[in-house]
Amino acid sequence: QVQLVESGGGLVQAGGSLRLSCVASGVIFSINGMGWYRQAPGKQRELVAANTSGGNTNYADSVKGRFTISRDNAKNTVYLQMNSLKPEDTAVYYCNAQIASYSTRRYLIYWGQGTQVTVSS
Repeated sequence: QVQLVESGGGLVQAGGSLRLSCVASGVIFSINGMGWYRQAPGKQRELVAANTSGGNTNYADSVKGRFTISRDNAKNTVYLQMNSLKPEDTAVYYCNAQIASYSTRRYLIYWGQGTQVTVSS
């Protein structure tokens, strides 16, 4: 059974920083892309940052220059370093990954349970 578990969310003042972590666990054969999405109240879930297995990254325009995605393939972990946080960054942040298990050898998309990030003004 493959699962993603996020951590690192919390309450921070505007201008502050947080680091989110997401660990993939289970009987994993391979991980392709990993990324972070967020969903604010009353809004659709949106891509924040993504990292391909080849190391390419892309970011939402709203976070460019402030957020950095990175991954540790040996630990099946993806990180999101968030600096210069703004109140509009307040949302539930979800980890996302394309993972192939040993049983299926097919890439499926998995989601974490989400972690709340709240930025106060």
